[in-house]
Amino acid sequence: MTQALTLSSLPLFPLGSVLFPGGLLALRVFEVRYLDMVRKCHQAGAPFGVVALTQGREVRQAGAPEEQFNDVGTLAVIEQIDTPQPGLITLLCRGSQRFRITRRSHLPHGLWIADVDLLDQDLAVPVPDDLKTASSALAQVLHTLKQRDPHAPGVVAPTAAQLGDCGWVANRWCELLPVPLELKQRLMELDNPLVRLELVADVLERTGIAPTQ
Repeated sequence: MTQALTLSSLPLFPLGSVLFPGGLLALRVFEVRYLDMVRKCHQAGAPFGVVALTQGREVRQAGAPEEQFNDVGTLAVIEQIDTPQPGLITLLCRGSQRFRITRRSHLPHGLWIADVDLLDQDLAVPVPDDLKTASSALAQVLHTLKQRDPHAPGVVAPTAAQLGDCGWVANRWCELLPVPLELKQRLMELDNPLVRLELVADVLERTGIAPTQ
């Protein structure tokens, strides 16, 4: 077995959402702890880690429970950054590689940092015939969203290669489906993209979005 690639002192951004590899994430940053983090990451061309909260809020409030979050998250790479006014930064980030936290620390000014092991990227697994309805339904949904708001973050015109890849199709559906955060987290953590798509297809069939052939 090869040794896992590790990152030390990765800054973390706990959110009430799950970031999937390949997904886009728009953020409005105004807390001091994150403004400084974002500036440093952008200057260094370095990612930060997005982790889904299990307790607490995205914005710190007096008397609120301390943030608790999942051990598995996703690296966020800054693609666009803007400062529309002092004390506010807007970001567009893309999900990169998943990671697992091995050690975490809470700095005095409130920022979380962690040592992490990077998890393997999804293998390229072709969408099997019995799951192609999930792929074609996704293409239709994305086309509709693109027509409705061509400039909305995260609205993409998928390529044939993307629509033929289990991991990409499953991840985009996970972002779109109104399922509990805990389920999205479990799906993101799955190492097998085919199994992830099979589980997504079950949800689609139960909701009538994409009935199986």
